[in-house]
Amino acid sequence: MKRSNLRRMAGMGAVLATVGALAVGGAATASAAATGTVKTAGDPLNVRRAPTAGATAVKTVANGASVTIDCQITGSSVTGTYGTGTLWDYVPALGGYISDTYVYTGSDQRIAPDCGVGSGSGQCADACAGEAQYRSSDSHFLVYDTDADGYSAVVAYWLKGGAGPFYVWNSGGEGTKVDKAVTVPHGGWVFYKVCVANYTTAKPDLKSCSDGITDFAA
Repeated sequence: MKRSNLRRMAGMGAVLATVGALAVGGAATASAAATGTVKTAGDPLNVRRAPTAGATAVKTVANGASVTIDCQITGSSVTGTYGTGTLWDYVPALGGYISDTYVYTGSDQRIAPDCGVGSGSGQCADACAGEAQYRSSDSHFLVYDTDADGYSAVVAYWLKGGAGPFYVWNSGGEGTKVDKAVTVPHGGWVFYKVCVANYTTAKPDLKSCSDGITDFAA
């Protein structure tokens, strides 16, 4: 099955090394977006806020619809029309991700660049009730709480040079969203994780965090 090379960093050392290299060499050049056709048994396909089967469905797309794929990312495993796989397609016009196992592209290879850089990526671990997106166009975090689990959804983020962590909280409870502007210099990098925690003004005890995502302010 097709593999993803999404840039994910395990620790801040790797984050800073990557940011430094990008600052010297310039941003990586991505190939153009690609197109595909949704193929299901006839039912509409769920569009997910994050590339996991458990993430919130933000809308549906009809069987047979043509979609423009901005980028691709590895997420949870799904069995669809074209077998079982972990590749997900980010479709900006739909505001989320669809499983590539339901998309006909005419190729067995990856057809779009990796997500996570300037794509407005959202991510949440399967066991996590928090979901979030970084909106590159105006440097906003959108933080969602999807379950009444007794915790608040929170984004922890770091800026170029290692400043942070800073936090964007959603303590409004199940079904709520927080939209908050954050200060990231034009073209600057931000590294973030989506977690849950008990709300506090001190350093929180983060739980069920997603993998880290690197993005930038357009």
